[in-house]
Amino acid sequence: MAHHALASQESYNPNHLLDILLGKMQLKNDAALSRLLEVAPPVISKIRHHRLPVGASLLIRMHEVTGMSIRDLRDLMGDRRTKYRLSDAQGRPKPEEKAAAAAAAQQGAPAQKPEGGGNNYAH
Repeated sequence: MAHHALASQESYNPNHLLDILLGKMQLKNDAALSRLLEVAPPVISKIRHHRLPVGASLLIRMHEVTGMSIRDLRDLMGDRRTKYRLSDAQGRPKPEEKAAAAAAAQQGAPAQKPEGGGNNYAH
C-alpha cells in the first residue's frame, strides 16, 4: 500500500475534513460529495484510505464550493505545515536548454524569441 509523505504526520486525518464538508453541505454520502466537488467517487475513497493526498486543486475546489479558507480546510484535515518544499529539480532548465543558453551567452547572441516573433498582434 503506497502512502504519501503527508500521511506520516500524526495529526493528518483527511476523513475529518471530508466529514465536516458532508455536514456543512448537508450531503448524505461521499458520492454526493464527489458530485459537488466534481471529482470521480474513487478519488474520495482513496483520500479516505490515505492512498491519495488532498491536492491543491481539490483544496481550491473545496474552497470555491464551501467558501471556507484554504487555511481552515487544511487545519480541518490536520495539515499544520507552514512551508512547502518543491523538489530540487522543479523549475530548473532542462540540460539541453541550459547548454543552448550557455552557448548563446558565449557567442554574445541574444536569447531566442518564441516562434512568430513573440508578439500577440495579428498581421
